[in-house]
Amino acid sequence: MTVDDHPLLREGIAAVVKRQPDMQIVGEAGNGLEALAQFRQLQPDITLMDVQMPEMDGVQAITAIRAEFAQARILVLTTYKGDAQSWRALRAGALGYLLKSSLRTDLLAAIRAVHAGGRWIPAEIAVELASHAGDEPLTEREIEVLQRIAAGNSNREVGAMLSVSEETIKARMKSILVKLSAKDRTHAVSIALKRGLIRL
Repeated sequence: MTVDDHPLLREGIAAVVKRQPDMQIVGEAGNGLEALAQFRQLQPDITLMDVQMPEMDGVQAITAIRAEFAQARILVLTTYKGDAQSWRALRAGALGYLLKSSLRTDLLAAIRAVHAGGRWIPAEIAVELASHAGDEPLTEREIEVLQRIAAGNSNREVGAMLSVSEETIKARMKSILVKLSAKDRTHAVSIALKRGLIRL
């Protein structure tokens, strides 16, 4: 089953899969809610799941599917190499991680590997995961602060939005800079975007 909010991508995957004698597409979905409903009905061997979708994102959908079907084999599809995104998907129960840029070369091998009971994690993702394995993670509140800073808000404005003082936001930013090894706010935002901790 393929789950992606771009019909063209689903069509492209279907075109590749239908040429394989040992594979067939049994269903498609455009968001996480549809994916959950379709999974209950079809219980496919492998699910290809996009991360960023409307209604319910891929990580939420993986969590929901795996809560009902512990044996579900899900491969994540994404354009992002960031370790935070991959870590969330793998922690939710995904067995593999496929970059959309490498679908042409890796799609079939990844499906077969996961179907055989293995995992599929591209080398560049594995390197990112390993390089941040010992880092102290940002708290949900710190991610929320950084997300609002990234949108162009000042410390005072973020404080007003979150009903805390400007001093509290300054203290949070200090902690964020240390955890991300960032020189300043702009550097922190660019690191967080690259790693998939926040989105613009």
